[in-house]
Amino acid sequence: MNDQIPVSSALDEETARAEVYGLLAALYYAPPGPELLAQLRVAVTEAPAAGGFLEEPWRQFVGTVRELGDEQVAREYDALFGGVGKPEVYLFGSWYLSGFLNEKPLAALRSDLAALGLARDEAMPETEDHFACVCEVMRYLIAGDDVEVANLTQQQKFFSTHLQPWATQMCEAISAHPKARFYAALAGFTAAFVSVEAQGFDLMA
Repeated sequence: MNDQIPVSSALDEETARAEVYGLLAALYYAPPGPELLAQLRVAVTEAPAAGGFLEEPWRQFVGTVRELGDEQVAREYDALFGGVGKPEVYLFGSWYLSGFLNEKPLAALRSDLAALGLARDEAMPETEDHFACVCEVMRYLIAGDDVEVANLTQQQKFFSTHLQPWATQMCEAISAHPKARFYAALAGFTAAFVSVEAQGFDLMA
């Protein structure tokens, strides 16, 4: 992670947005490893993307990371999202949009991904509506080389259809859980970032 992500131009801002989505994808997909946690602990507590609204939740998140050990973070991830059977908190869009896993929202997501020429890696155990996977798609739509796919129009469409309708609800579920410390702080930052993204896309309308 960069010590500080510059926001001096539109290109820098897009790079910053892509990096935030990439970071969220990594942190929600699996317990973060020692290297990533070490980078977070020395990150400057300034907004990692343009917009002062993100600065305080980012500062709180980095502060929380500094208070917790690697094993504590790993145990928290497993306690919230892992285990056998039903997890304490779901990270899947279908759950929040329909109340069930593998439902119509997932089918719609798969159809839209196919239209974008994207498909799930067969080595990946999670379905495409996992929050980490959706964030990774957004990262690609910002930073990808294929301008027919990676452009603001596609970003807005994908965000408003497959991320915005349920991300805040997921963040609230995480924040409210008594076992959540690292992920409560991350959820606070995630909700703020989603809000900033939504405002940015609204300005395009």
